[in-house]
Amino acid sequence: MDQEKLTQLLKDIRDGRIDIGDALTQLRALPYEDLGFAKIDTHRALRRGFPEVIFCQGKTVEQVREIVRKMRESSEIILGMRASEEIYRGVREIADDVTYNPPARTIVVGKKPEPRTQGTVLVISAGTADLPVAEEAALTAEVMGNRVERLTDVGVAGVHRLLQNVVQIQKATALIVVAGMEGALPGVVAGLVDKPVIGVPTSVGYGTSFGGVSALLTMLNACSPGLAVMNIDNGFGAGYLVTLINRLAG
Repeated sequence: MDQEKLTQLLKDIRDGRIDIGDALTQLRALPYEDLGFAKIDTHRALRRGFPEVIFCQGKTVEQVREIVRKMRESSEIILGMRASEEIYRGVREIADDVTYNPPARTIVVGKKPEPRTQGTVLVISAGTADLPVAEEAALTAEVMGNRVERLTDVGVAGVHRLLQNVVQIQKATALIVVAGMEGALPGVVAGLVDKPVIGVPTSVGYGTSFGGVSALLTMLNACSPGLAVMNIDNGFGAGYLVTLINRLAG
């Protein structure tokens, strides 16, 4: 139940157009809907500004479909993360307006909103191998109402590629920088701008990268101030956080 419906229900109770029993029936989804295997936080959009996001990995196709089916009763847009093509096909059987982004492994049910903020989020990826995580971050930010630009394959192994885009980098309101291997790129970018930078280490790299731990430690130890760091491969978390930051720009 969204805020508008809740307000109308309270007016109906006050004006005697609905009795308490019927009102309790309508409010049974407050504050969550219990499906047995999942408890859907139906009022998260009222608290956080965006509905609960489905983490599809580890869930069956039928579980995801049932969650989507129930969420559609209260949410105009639904975002599913780490979704396989099998899950996408399953959801498509019950929702015509579902799209799938294979690199990001995301499903979106509903129409992506127009940008609701004045600022621009720039998602920068160090290498082509980092694109799945970068795209997860970019798509999350877009679905949450941000204007998003992308800058790809500008890692420190050819830093001139990055420096040729300094104007675009400095115009951004907030930045997400995704890098694997040694993870140096976010620190370099943070040294070029006066805006918040969110670093996302990826699990891309050779043996001694330890599945992204090397990149994570590099970012945590970066000497450039103004750099926040997400967990390994957490593009979604970066897209969510940058939205909260970008909303402050108006």
